[in-house]
Amino acid sequence: MQRVKVKKLTTRYKKIVSLILKTAIVLLAFWIIYSKLSANENLEEFNNLLKQIPQTEIILVMTFVFLLMLLNWCIEALKWKRLIAQVERISVWRAIESVFCGLTWAVFTPNRIGEYGGRVFFLSPKRRVVGVVAMAVGNIGQMVLTNIFGAIALFVFMYRFVEIDYRLLYALLTLSVMFCLFFIIFYFNIKWLNGILLSMRFTRKYKKFYSILGRYDKKELFRILMFCLARYAVFSSQYFILFFWLIPEIHYLDIFMLVSILFFVQSTLPSLDLFDIGVRSATASYFFSSVTDQNVAVIACTASIWLINIIIPAILGSYFVFKLNFFGNLKRN
Repeated sequence: MQRVKVKKLTTRYKKIVSLILKTAIVLLAFWIIYSKLSANENLEEFNNLLKQIPQTEIILVMTFVFLLMLLNWCIEALKWKRLIAQVERISVWRAIESVFCGLTWAVFTPNRIGEYGGRVFFLSPKRRVVGVVAMAVGNIGQMVLTNIFGAIALFVFMYRFVEIDYRLLYALLTLSVMFCLFFIIFYFNIKWLNGILLSMRFTRKYKKFYSILGRYDKKELFRILMFCLARYAVFSSQYFILFFWLIPEIHYLDIFMLVSILFFVQSTLPSLDLFDIGVRSATASYFFSSVTDQNVAVIACTASIWLINIIIPAILGSYFVFKLNFFGNLKRN
């Protein structure tokens, strides 16, 4: 009888702690989002630009960009479902919940590290660490594409807009090719990482967590990479639509080139999602100045994509934070 009472008290205590943690996460996310939005001049500039455009046109374009955001994160949810299928089966809706929850965590953690926690807490407790490794495989796939397209775009940019000695240009071309090959070879042989970790004594005891790396064969990695490519195409299209809409004089190939550079530079710099807008705006302003003098429109486009792709999903994800199961032995909502 005493044990039953203790168990009930423990369960009740865990529920209270869980609710406090969830509430704190949501309040922190909303406070940071509000403080950042209220002081963002770039969004005001975007609003001023829109005043010169018919309202029907604005609604159509922005609705389409918003729908692309939903498509982007739904593709990511399908990718996450496939990645984690190696260790645990989850439904498509469960994958969507975990992805949006992770986005709420990501806004106030360095380099989106909180996104891992937001997702894996939707898994069984014993599989959460393995889930982190599985998610890392997907992120590596996204990084491979970002780096490859970015390296190619950066070389083309330097060839077209930077005066440089031809010998140095050839050296950069060779370096770019080697850079791309390295990422392709590394990604499709990610199980090598499993072998390296097994060869080290101090990491061998954790093999039950990272042994999942050996389960991804080349066919599976290719399928995952196709999800990554679909995502890359979707969020590139968002930038293309806004830039082509507001600055139609820019050639569409130049937009794709500069957007690829923007993604590449952004991925190499450590930052918080909330303060990432400064990095995005400065990078976009610098590179787009080679093809247009409409700096305000460039920064405004970048800020609007940041709002649609980062802030709105983080707000939507706050609902799913309350469906987290921190302790694993509590009934899910």
